[in-house]
Amino acid sequence: MGRKLPYTPNSRITSAIRQLWLRSREHLVPLQRSGYRCECCGVKASKAKGREVKLHVHHIDGIDWDGVREIIRERVLVSPDRLQALCVDCHNKQHSRVSAEDMTVNECGDEGEWIKQEYD
Repeated sequence: MGRKLPYTPNSRITSAIRQLWLRSREHLVPLQRSGYRCECCGVKASKAKGREVKLHVHHIDGIDWDGVREIIRERVLVSPDRLQALCVDCHNKQHSRVSAEDMTVNECGDEGEWIKQEYD
């Protein structure tokens, strides 16, 4: 068995985004709009045994997968040194209009302070 990578592989990011796309409203609209027919040849989607026809939703402008993965890595899957564990209240304060400078040490702890706790 292979060693785990220290980062999320591109294939996993692509797979997660694809699953999001397949379940999205944006994916459903063109299927409904076309009456579940191919907009090129008119064939109707079918699940009938022996006559299965699947429809795909095509991105006319294409998908820049490298760009999408790059944005995910820059904004979501950041380096662990750019992440911190916060309780719900402190996390909400970080995203409110209260700036980090206005928070007291009692509200958020010392900057860079890590609380280590062992779990059994």
